Amino acid sequence: RPRPSLPAAVVGAGLGGSAVAYFLQQHFGPQVQLDVYEPAGVGGRLATITVNKQQYESRGAAIHALSLHMQDFVKMLGLKHRREVPGKSAIFSGEHFVLEETDWYLLNLFRLWWHYGISFLRLQMWVEEVMEKFMRIYKYQAHGYAFSSLEELLRSLGGDAFINMTQRSVAESLLEVGVTQRFVDDVVAAVLRSSYGQSVLVPAFAGAMSLVGAQGSTWAVEGGNKLVCSGLLKLTKANVIPARVTGVSLHSSEGRALYQVHYDGSEGQGSAFYDMVVVTTPLHPSRSNFTFKNFEPPIADFPGAFQPSVTSVVHGYLNSSYFGFPDPKLFPFASILTTDTPDLFFNTMDNICPVNISAAFRRKQPQEAAVWRVFSQQPLDKQQLKTLFRSYYSVQVTEWQAYPRYDATKSLPPIVLHENLFYLSGVEWVASSMEMIAVAAKNVALLAYNRWHQDLEKIDQKDLMHKVKTEL
Repeated sequence: RPRPSLPAAVVGAGLGGSAVAYFLQQHFGPQVQLDVYEPAGVGGRLATITVNKQQYESRGAAIHALSLHMQDFVKMLGLKHRREVPGKSAIFSGEHFVLEETDWYLLNLFRLWWHYGISFLRLQMWVEEVMEKFMRIYKYQAHGYAFSSLEELLRSLGGDAFINMTQRSVAESLLEVGVTQRFVDDVVAAVLRSSYGQSVLVPAFAGAMSLVGAQGSTWAVEGGNKLVCSGLLKLTKANVIPARVTGVSLHSSEGRALYQVHYDGSEGQGSAFYDMVVVTTPLHPSRSNFTFKNFEPPIADFPGAFQPSVTSVVHGYLNSSYFGFPDPKLFPFASILTTDTPDLFFNTMDNICPVNISAAFRRKQPQEAAVWRVFSQQPLDKQQLKTLFRSYYSVQVTEWQAYPRYDATKSLPPIVLHENLFYLSGVEWVASSMEMIAVAAKNVALLAYNRWHQDLEKIDQKDLMHKVKTEL
């Protein structure tokens, strides 16, 4: 018989933590009492930076049009899509632009065909096939189905083919469907460097999710994407505790697991007891020194490493000569991607707009001082900044362990660590995006609910497409 109340802890108040708190309350109702632990600000990697009294996204900037959970959050919270300010992109090899976008759609298509034959069509068909199968997850979740492992989730969407896509590179998969090596080296490499800061050796599934974001429309939230996190937590009326969780101890109570969450806060160390815990921060040794006590067998270490990434937000004058445009007035690009060239010291740079865009806002002319966001693997030194900018007013640098290093491990982390103890962040080892995290949050909430109520018919079901059709 369910207890009158269910105390639950969520570790982390980024998108994963705020979304899982919302979904837990949606399914359990007022029975669940939520404490959300967060030592830094709500929003996690969805953060903004202030330049000249204006706020800009420092990372986590674009959301794809097919991100249905994110669309729902924005609608439900009464937030708005940010007004789009058009700007052209180009891919830079370190010496010249290998591909340049124009204002004319047909000319862009012609250029792609002229340079790469039908490779871009083959890429599009491959990505669309993956996305068509991935979109089944929304139907399964709407019917209350959940998965106890990432492998089961992937298998239900795309069979063994999806599992294989986490174990072989995107380059290998694309070459197999007839995409040329040149297209992979120029275009696919540039997209993966801009999204994950990694090469075409990332697994095919993570690559497909990154490539779908590069083609098709993307959007962002007016006022900053982090408003989704604060909005969900406010809606959930969760109790946000400004403290860093250091570990979880297992105790037994009336035949159910009882967890003691240990934390460090501004007033020193403390702990609290919960029937359910969801960890949404990475548990890999390079990212945390989180301890699990009294578990038998012990909870194993999580293999794999994280890719360091550096965001430099620079307010200054672009050195367009470096890109082959001696006259800055003629420089036409707002976004510069790069190929995987040893001498290139940055992955991508964008002329970014503030998170609040008025109707009168216009993008700065190329000869004017603008705010540029540069992604690189190492902090930029003075000489490198001088290469990219004629002069600048300010540079703000954020170093962060951005994404899993996808070539570091082939195994996927577990979702269930113990009875009513769940791990959400492991989904990033399949692919890392806001929507993947939202999908994982919904899955964990459904899994927790179905297990709590012993509704095993809703967990790890086979042939779900057929089941969902018959339910309809």
